[in-house]
Amino acid sequence: MSNLIRQNDVHVRVRYSETDAMGFLHHSRYFALFEVGRTELYRVQGGDYRAMEESGLFLVVAKAECRFRSPARYDDELIIRTTLSRASPAKLEHDYEVIRGGVVLATGHTVLGCVDRQGQIQRMPDFLVDGFEVDLPRPKE
Repeated sequence: MSNLIRQNDVHVRVRYSETDAMGFLHHSRYFALFEVGRTELYRVQGGDYRAMEESGLFLVVAKAECRFRSPARYDDELIIRTTLSRASPAKLEHDYEVIRGGVVLATGHTVLGCVDRQGQIQRMPDFLVDGFEVDLPRPKE
């Protein structure tokens, strides 16, 4: 994937089923939003998760962090900004911002590894890391 895009925005709306008793987006749902952001970033890069998994390679989350600043609420329109912050033969790192109306509500970070069908650690495929084996600037907290 020679034209690797480092950042992508996805627009989502908070659904009622994703909220808690106070009407706030439940804290566990932020990690699902990060997954949507990661998947869509890979898609705009020309990638196909299904095809990669059918070939026997799987990206697994080794670490996930989220810092909450302000709550999202039912029916809020959010932007999930996903940035590829590091890519190496061993791992992919992504940073996330959950934004409503220009205000950052939460930030996150994930580290992904690659495994085969048996769960054995594999080298990241070249098409995922080609040209990105350096640290990229991370967003400020």
